[in-house]
Amino acid sequence: MRILIVGGGILGTAHADEAIRRGHEVIHLEREPEARGATVRNFGLVWVSGRAPNELEAALRSRELWADLAARVPGVGYRPAGSITLMRTQEEVAVAQEVFGRPDADTRGFALLDPDAVRAVNPALRGKFLGGLHCTLDAAVESRQALPAIRSYLDATGRYTFHPATEAREITTTSAGVHIRDDHGRNFEADLVIVCPGATLGGLARDLAGDLPLRRVRLQMMQTAPLGEKLTTAIADGDSFRYYPGFAGSALDHLRTVQPQEPTAEEHRMQLLCVQRLHGGLTIGDTHEYEEPFDFDVDEAPYRHLFGVVETLLGRALPPIVKRWAGVYSQCLDPSQLVHRAQAADNVWVVAGPGGRGMTLGPALAEQTADQLGL
Repeated sequence: MRILIVGGGILGTAHADEAIRRGHEVIHLEREPEARGATVRNFGLVWVSGRAPNELEAALRSRELWADLAARVPGVGYRPAGSITLMRTQEEVAVAQEVFGRPDADTRGFALLDPDAVRAVNPALRGKFLGGLHCTLDAAVESRQALPAIRSYLDATGRYTFHPATEAREITTTSAGVHIRDDHGRNFEADLVIVCPGATLGGLARDLAGDLPLRRVRLQMMQTAPLGEKLTTAIADGDSFRYYPGFAGSALDHLRTVQPQEPTAEEHRMQLLCVQRLHGGLTIGDTHEYEEPFDFDVDEAPYRHLFGVVETLLGRALPPIVKRWAGVYSQCLDPSQLVHRAQAADNVWVVAGPGGRGMTLGPALAEQTADQLGL
């Protein structure tokens, strides 16, 4: 079968890999010279901890698929390093204790660590905290190098063609299959089209499927110069409990009641996530903005807040910030769905809106699509 995929982000690329694995031919279109959206503006985290019950199975499966992909494509930079969510108040400790006491704690790879045990796992953490919720199943990939590495691997199969700086303008179903016209005047024929538009919800996506049941979310992040020592796990702060549904419960309800966020963190709906890149620098974030239109500039206050939190947890001065950026991703409005997946026309499907879980769930979502469509 010849499959044409529109969108070169993680969802589109994961669907391309899954189709190639199943013996199909893939034509892959990306409107930019290289993917520039949420896929490369993130932490590269494969984040099992905190997933809602309906997400957990897919997250665990996706982690398996990332490990398999890394065996085939070492350039994705996959490492199963785990994470530690650090608690700085007794209320945050209570949330971690409640979560660790649940029946699925082993499934999620959780361990509850005192400060000395935290430092034994991650010696770079020499700052102030009361303990850590360790998730051994969390992992990371190098988001800025993963997609080119995967495409290079797919190209070597002889059944994959990537067309960068190419925008699909028209997709029509014919008796022979699906006809696609691009903005260079070229025409393609395919048996199946999968459109993965990311956060670009107008244009072709709207022409095909109307207004999608998605919202867009904007975030701010930054990256430091090399730290000079190894951060053996990803880290998060107690505010992250507020943003992941897997931590919901009476302890979190109590925390929300008695422990308001610091004003900057509350205003920008913030949590700390931090992962060390292979080059040694730290990727640090993030904020959440839901009301459009989004500002075109970034705010300095969240960066100062995050910088201070990381220094508190590390117990040392951070190296200089070398990059700051904002990004936008799309999120399915139905919380019971991992992604919006719908048929727009005969043999034309739209898949979008993993909601900040693209790197975590991308391979599993592609596998689900392939199973659903009988590929």
